[in-house]
Amino acid sequence: MNAPTRAGIATDVRGDAFAPFATRSRELAEQAREPRRAKLPARHAPLVPVLAVAALFNTYALARNGYANTFYSAAVKSMLRSLHNFLFVSFDPGGLVSVDKPPLALWLQAASAKLFGFSPLALLLPEALAGVLAVAALYWAMARSFGRPAALAAALTLAISPSFVAVARDNGPDPLLILLMTLACVAALRAIRGGRLRALLSCALLIALAFNTKTLAAYLVVPPVALAFLVCAPGPLRRRVAQLAVAGLALVAVSVAWLAFVDLTPPSQRPYAGGSTDNSELGLTFAYNGIGRVGGEEGDPGKIPFRPGASVVTLSKPEPVTPRSIDIYPALGRGRPTQIRSEAGAVGALRLLDSDLGAQGGWMLPFALVSLLALVASLLAARGAHTMSRRDPRLAGVLVLGGWFLLEATVLSLASGIVHPYYVSALAPGTAAMVGAGAALFAKLARRRDRLALLLPVAVAATSATQIVLLERERYLAWLPVVLAAAAALLPAIALWPQIGSTATRLTPTPARHAHASVAAPARARRSTMAVALMLGLLLLAPGAYATTTWLAPVEGTFPAAGPRAAAGPGGFGLYGIAEPRTAKRLVRYLSTHHPGGRYSVLAVSSVTAAPLILMGSRAAALGGYSGDDPALDGAGLARLVARGEARYVLLGGAYSERGGNRASAAVLSACRRLAPRVWGGPPLRPYSLVLFDCAGRERALARD
Repeated sequence: MNAPTRAGIATDVRGDAFAPFATRSRELAEQAREPRRAKLPARHAPLVPVLAVAALFNTYALARNGYANTFYSAAVKSMLRSLHNFLFVSFDPGGLVSVDKPPLALWLQAASAKLFGFSPLALLLPEALAGVLAVAALYWAMARSFGRPAALAAALTLAISPSFVAVARDNGPDPLLILLMTLACVAALRAIRGGRLRALLSCALLIALAFNTKTLAAYLVVPPVALAFLVCAPGPLRRRVAQLAVAGLALVAVSVAWLAFVDLTPPSQRPYAGGSTDNSELGLTFAYNGIGRVGGEEGDPGKIPFRPGASVVTLSKPEPVTPRSIDIYPALGRGRPTQIRSEAGAVGALRLLDSDLGAQGGWMLPFALVSLLALVASLLAARGAHTMSRRDPRLAGVLVLGGWFLLEATVLSLASGIVHPYYVSALAPGTAAMVGAGAALFAKLARRRDRLALLLPVAVAATSATQIVLLERERYLAWLPVVLAAAAALLPAIALWPQIGSTATRLTPTPARHAHASVAAPARARRSTMAVALMLGLLLLAPGAYATTTWLAPVEGTFPAAGPRAAAGPGGFGLYGIAEPRTAKRLVRYLSTHHPGGRYSVLAVSSVTAAPLILMGSRAAALGGYSGDDPALDGAGLARLVARGEARYVLLGGAYSERGGNRASAAVLSACRRLAPRVWGGPPLRPYSLVLFDCAGRERALARD
């Protein structure tokens, strides 16, 4: 290289070469002086109306739901009585049996009740707000991977998903579970972008908190996150594996911390672990609440036991109908009595679209599935063209959010254990993510005249057909199927018109063709984008309208569901049927004036019967846990309580008494004195009716049984 050239280079380096950097520095300084608050909202302002929609769906007429799931509401009231009850999540004020779920959701509700006072809204609002935050979290998870338009579409889809709205209006743990799992996806994608252990540990902590909300259901997001980190994170493979190992250890440690605390506490110093057979939270987690839910266990459909021992008058054989088909529940639309949706249909690939699950979470499933296929195909095409690397944020988004969607759908479709219809609420974030990403991708493919855009008519046709079937089955919005059918035929053609019109363009002379293309391309692009947006809006109309049916009547707290003919709850204290309000009030009045036990005013068979009494101020408890057959107490244990003056009255019959109770309820039948209904204002004697027993002075007889 000659001297003038070297001198020129030196001059460039000392002078003009720094000009771009100086200009950029001035721009950064000016941006720093500008108020950042004015710029960030402008960038994400479209999210605000979406969050407003989510808040409206979750909170409109929320107070009418009363205490919703009275099992959890009664537990929160009991937890507020003492730190001991709070730490061990005791269902009853006396600390006899705990709730059969981890503590985090109930701790959150207890904090709200402590701050605002114990009331239905104080218990319902935390979960409703968790649903709104989950919508925001999904937006943030999507924005960096697929762009803001895809993120907005996904957030809106989640906000109006029927099952998601139904659980967000209840006080169960599901909204908090969904929020934490979605936040874990946000942290995972951040960890994948930067390859930092701190972000991966944040993801592990969020999953562990979700585990402490609803146990193993939280771990369905672990395989997609681990796979995405291994494939997409920067750094050598050995380093990625080591980071995952450290995060896995942290995940397990935080997950089991509360379980270990409970199990290491002597059984005599804590409540019985409700739902377990061995008084162990660890056994409850991996048996009843874990493998049993997927593989099947007693209490599943077709496996509901029928035994005498917890009711004065029992049937000689099971009733000819199963609990899921008893028409005693008022419909949300105030129509005739309806069946409660408590269990999913037969195992199989189409379960998510059957009569029990389809209307809760199946409205956008075909679009999500075809979108996932299109996303994978586009990534493979980019890899074949050497324009994609493993660091592509779209690949990480597909592996994390698409993987969660596929795994959740597979488990719900193939689980042979308990699958309540509201379980599909956990599928809503993954479905919404794929819908949003797919809609944005189809608009982009249509503008580029890519062959993969031909999957758009497939997605629209399959989704429209599914929604038409669901609408006809539910007898809802009779005018909409015609609109959907017309839109499915027209809008994809408008969106793909650039691709259709490209043939005519190619037949024109070259100069005219280029001039025409330069003028028409922006207009065609806008037309394609607007057609896809309009199409998505029409497809979201049916699920959004269906979700608003949750406003019509109180939610059925145990099995929340949307739909004009879904079962409604009674509101208030959750009393109807055998344990109707007048009977409960008379019972509470009698107990308060007739020397009940010092620790327990009455011991019912199951938590379902005891919960309204606790909410009405009674020191009730369930001697057999939620299902009435937990071995929490036997005859000798009950005898000790009676001898110490801690208990006196036992209430047999009611919910779950057909399962036979436990040894304590059997001892009451043979040893204690039955009080006539007229004495305390109870109902006439019939199968499963509530019957009150007085066990005072019967300690020896109880101990013998």
